[in-house]
Amino acid sequence: MGSTLRPSLLASLGAFTYSRLVVNTVQRMIYPFLAIFAGGLNVPVGVISLALAVSMTTSAMGPFLAPIADRRGRKTGMLIGMGIFMIGMLSASIFPSLFTFFLAIILGTLGNNVLLPPMQAYLGDHTPYEKRGFYLAFIELSWALSFVLLVPLIGLILERAYWHGPFIFLSIAGAVAMLLIWRLVPADPPRQVESLSILKDIKKVFASKPAVFAMLMGLTFIVGNEMVNVMFGVWMQETHNLQIAALGLASVVIGFSELGGNGIAAFLADRIGKERAIVAGFIANGLGVITLPLLGTSQVGAFIWLVIFFMTFEVALISTLPLMTEIIPQARATMMALFIASLSLGRAIGDVFGPLLYTGGMWINALACFAFNLAAIWLLTRIKINPEKSG
Repeated sequence: MGSTLRPSLLASLGAFTYSRLVVNTVQRMIYPFLAIFAGGLNVPVGVISLALAVSMTTSAMGPFLAPIADRRGRKTGMLIGMGIFMIGMLSASIFPSLFTFFLAIILGTLGNNVLLPPMQAYLGDHTPYEKRGFYLAFIELSWALSFVLLVPLIGLILERAYWHGPFIFLSIAGAVAMLLIWRLVPADPPRQVESLSILKDIKKVFASKPAVFAMLMGLTFIVGNEMVNVMFGVWMQETHNLQIAALGLASVVIGFSELGGNGIAAFLADRIGKERAIVAGFIANGLGVITLPLLGTSQVGAFIWLVIFFMTFEVALISTLPLMTEIIPQARATMMALFIASLSLGRAIGDVFGPLLYTGGMWINALACFAFNLAAIWLLTRIKINPEKSG
């Protein structure tokens, strides 16, 4: 593992950040504009929420492709992920329909889940554990920047074009991202030289108790947060009568809060320890979400609540990533893919139950989020690793 940041790694970081900025947008644009897409497709809001749930469930296929990155090289895995994403975007762009909308959301999310693990594994290969939190947080800037830069742009496209306009834009941006990965990321030798055996690597992860508890922790934390995340756009519309432009502004506010959370995670994880940073994020997120009855009654208060919720969520989630890369170093990409799959499964569960809980009021969703955060903290205590021995 290299201990210095080479120019080639700097170029790779740029390619990673831009690519994930584009890929993240297809998922992130749905939440604030849930009702807008539903209106454009002439279907109930629940159908769009179902599309998210199906996409999250289907994206759990990611781990079956992740061993390619462990045994055929990280760059190969990234290009496969971008290829899957492009198929989804082009399908909705060229043949717009409810079916291709579902297909675009499914393949967009699956592409992300195939793209991200080899990126994280690549950084795990080339950065020391004690500094890895910073580099992983750096590429995660793209998650927040998608809300700051691209989601408001998506709002403008939706105001001036049909519902499938954003998919045309993402097809073009995705082609650029694929070219950047191909040109800027160095070809890397396989980390394992034996023949490709997908189930062998997956079984290796499931045989590790820390890995299993890590996946359960991620799933539990995401279930709670997704039950809030999936409904915040609808809640803002119904409670505070926000229109498309205002929802775009809400996305910018959320994006900046996530950037702040990203910076906090990058600072804390490498200084106070990964586990302490994760616990701090879980606690802060849980305490923040239950302030809804106090802050959510006014539009300004609602924006403040969103800032707290998304900032603390980002601190918690980003802090988990360096810990995950060190659980099974010999199968990093597969471990990261399974962890991301557990997050996707958590989002699917949250997308299904979020609208059901919302019938009782947004505060029910917030209370459920708080309870799941407590469960995630307990699961974290069951994860034991030794970075010095694990490499």
